[in-house]
Amino acid sequence: MVLVDTNVLLDIATRDAQWFAWSSAQLAPIINARQAAINPVIYTELAPCYRNERVLDLNLLPPTDFKRLALPYSAAFPAARAFAAYRKAGGARTSPLPDFFIGAHAEAEGHTLLTRDPLRYRTYFPKVKLISPR
Repeated sequence: MVLVDTNVLLDIATRDAQWFAWSSAQLAPIINARQAAINPVIYTELAPCYRNERVLDLNLLPPTDFKRLALPYSAAFPAARAFAAYRKAGGARTSPLPDFFIGAHAEAEGHTLLTRDPLRYRTYFPKVKLISPR
C-alpha cells in the first residue's frame, strides 16, 4: 500500500505549475495498481479546500481510487517520538505536526509514502520507504 501525502494531492488539485506533472506521473500507476491510500490526517488537511465531503470525494479522492485507512493506534508512539525529537532539535510547534502522524502510520504498518517533501520523513522516519523527487 502507498500512502499519498497531502502535498502530492494538492499539486494535482491546484494544477501546481512546478509539481503537477511529477505528482500526476507518480500517482497514476499507484492508482492503476489499486495501491493508493489516504488516512484521516491526509483527508483533514485537504478538506478545507472543498465545500463538502461529496465534492472532495468526487473531484480528488474517489473511493474507487483511494483506500481509506484508519490511523492505527500503533502509530501514536512513533508520532510522539518524532515530535519529541523535533522539539529537542529546536522545532517551534507545540503540538505534533500532521506529517508525524502520516509518517508514523507508514512506519507502523509498513506502507510506502508518496511525497514530494521527503526531508521531514527521512529525518524522523528513516525506515519508511519513500517515493519522492529527491
